[in-house]
Amino acid sequence: MLKIGVLGAGHLGKIHLKCIQNLPEVYHLVGFYDPDAERAQIVSEELGVPAYADMDALMDAVDVVDIVTPTLNHFDLGVKAARKVKHFFIEKPITETPEQARELIKLSEEAGVKAQVGHVERFNPAYQSVQDQIQNPMFIETHRLAEFNPRGTDVPVVLDLMIHDLDIVLHAVKSNVRKISASGVAVLSDSPDIANARIEFDNGCVANLTASRISLKNMRKTRIFQRDAYITVDFLEKKSELIRMKNEIDMEDPYAMIMDLGDGKKKQIYFEQPECAPINAIQEELHSFASAINKKEEVSVSLEDGYRALQVAHEILQKIELNLNLIA
Repeated sequence: MLKIGVLGAGHLGKIHLKCIQNLPEVYHLVGFYDPDAERAQIVSEELGVPAYADMDALMDAVDVVDIVTPTLNHFDLGVKAARKVKHFFIEKPITETPEQARELIKLSEEAGVKAQVGHVERFNPAYQSVQDQIQNPMFIETHRLAEFNPRGTDVPVVLDLMIHDLDIVLHAVKSNVRKISASGVAVLSDSPDIANARIEFDNGCVANLTASRISLKNMRKTRIFQRDAYITVDFLEKKSELIRMKNEIDMEDPYAMIMDLGDGKKKQIYFEQPECAPINAIQEELHSFASAINKKEEVSVSLEDGYRALQVAHEILQKIELNLNLIA
């Protein structure tokens, strides 16, 4: 059983603590650290988890460090974990800058520790139900819209929300990014609250991503188009659908949907709604990390994955800033 300690007891940190408590077969929760002593005491009493006053003492007492702090602390804490030769799970985005991410990758490899990034949508049951069906997509459209919440507005919406979809797109498209175009506007905060990005890949695939934190309703949908198939993933409702086009026509099905393409060519449309298991995605990613450590296997979401998503996110932010300067 792996001894684990959590750094950060804010909104997401509390969720991680609860999830780890639900995984007693793989983790022994030693305790947590939060610099806010008052909050630490409240969380400790609420969850029955020891609160450490000394972060180093906690890290020395565990095998795994779970970093759930504001992004500005990620690099320093990741470096500390690597230097103490501790496996570490680090929330997204991996670090503040791509340069920091590259350095963290180097240090973790030198230390020989496992490290995983918290791109939780990889473990969303809606995505997991169709990811094996995604084959050479040529167009992807994502919408991640949220109602305004002051929490998280210290960073641009690209790093707050869009980065989830960037990781999914980069995971689905097996090709290098060729070109990025983007625009965004700061409406209620000091950084972009709504942004749109168009990513073109070397293999011809195009992804169009929209993220907003000033929407009137919440939405987290991705549409994927590929040869003879259309896939939809609703990350919010945890539902997915596959629409396939096949040359084989079931003549015995009176309800079959047949599309006449002309010149005597016909295709049948098939609708599938894969079963989405009712799983807790955060709990699932933490469990997968323990499994990777114990079995000495590759982690599900590597630091390299986190670096790629962050690198593209920063390129999008640069494009947005350039466009804003042109119209200023």
